[in-house]
Amino acid sequence: MRTGIATVPLDTGRCPPWLFERMKKLSRAIAVAIVEEFGPEEFLKRISDPVWFQSFGCVIGFDWNSSGLTTTTLGALKEGLRYLERDIGIFVCGGKGKTSLKTPDQIKQWGEVLGLDEKMTQGLVYASKISAKIDNSALQDGYTLYHHNLIFVNSGKWAVIQQGMNDENATARRYHWFSDKVKDFVEEPHSGIATQKRVKPLNLIAKKSKETREICVEMVREEPKTFFKDFVLLRKHSSALIKKQQIGQLTLMSLKDVEFYWHPVLKEKFDLKRLRATIEAAHFLKPKTFEELIRTKGIGPKTIRALTLVAELIYGKKPSYEDPARFSFAHGGKDATPYPVSRSTYDETIEIMEKAIQKAQISLREKESARKRLLDTVSL
Repeated sequence: MRTGIATVPLDTGRCPPWLFERMKKLSRAIAVAIVEEFGPEEFLKRISDPVWFQSFGCVIGFDWNSSGLTTTTLGALKEGLRYLERDIGIFVCGGKGKTSLKTPDQIKQWGEVLGLDEKMTQGLVYASKISAKIDNSALQDGYTLYHHNLIFVNSGKWAVIQQGMNDENATARRYHWFSDKVKDFVEEPHSGIATQKRVKPLNLIAKKSKETREICVEMVREEPKTFFKDFVLLRKHSSALIKKQQIGQLTLMSLKDVEFYWHPVLKEKFDLKRLRATIEAAHFLKPKTFEELIRTKGIGPKTIRALTLVAELIYGKKPSYEDPARFSFAHGGKDATPYPVSRSTYDETIEIMEKAIQKAQISLREKESARKRLLDTVSL
């Protein structure tokens, strides 16, 4: 199974109460059944997979290609497991909008209730915060996060599922993380990525961007005056640089505040006073790694773009602009569009979900309806 990102059409409106109640009931039944059969860590592994998650959302009754599947499925799961968390060992924190900002507090509350080791609690809080910061600032693909859930089990393992929206093309992109797959928070932390829409992002989590990350850190650690001298110089000569880019003598970043188009970042309007204050504050803390830099308060997407611009044009360290997305969230198609059918993923999804449906304490009619939705989903 693969974890990663899924992009779906942006949806509006609310889930009907009658449907949400059914989703709560069925998501609870399936989660309990999987935990009884395979254990809580297996459920965590499954839900961190975008393909399995998409199937799960469809099985409990939501549209397969709607952005609302993410928010509603996780909301139904959180409510469905309420008061059962300690019995099955699965704890869902966070949610949509303002609730997403409460994720660290909810983790701490569970830490106190469960008597978790302080180090474990802080580790979960850190995973929540850094994963959001990475997907907003280090991977700049034009999607702004508005939904964030961290789900953990008693062993301390966790999964993060968060979603961003892009108003320009009316789509939402879902990001999946799984603690077992994360070897480095700032280098390809998504072990597999699924999407429908490909973009040209500023991808600083790519292996190719390693030297860019290092230069960004060094520019902040060293005297900021050097960085600003270079930055102001680039902006002063932006017209000449753009002309050189157009005739192929120079490669420039091509970013925009909201969506990423191929035009020079030099055209962006940077607030130099604010940028200077941010860089100097970070300089005072002397970050040793890009991970430390990215988690520094005040360091956001625009500051990272400014640093990357200088790293590329002055130091010649070009970052990656390749979208890390690889797979569609569906199982592929018979005509190999968007990619060939993965038989193992297909079979594994059906097997685990079928067992869960069979073991779930629900009526025969509900089991048959859920099974039909599963087969409809994996045959897309």
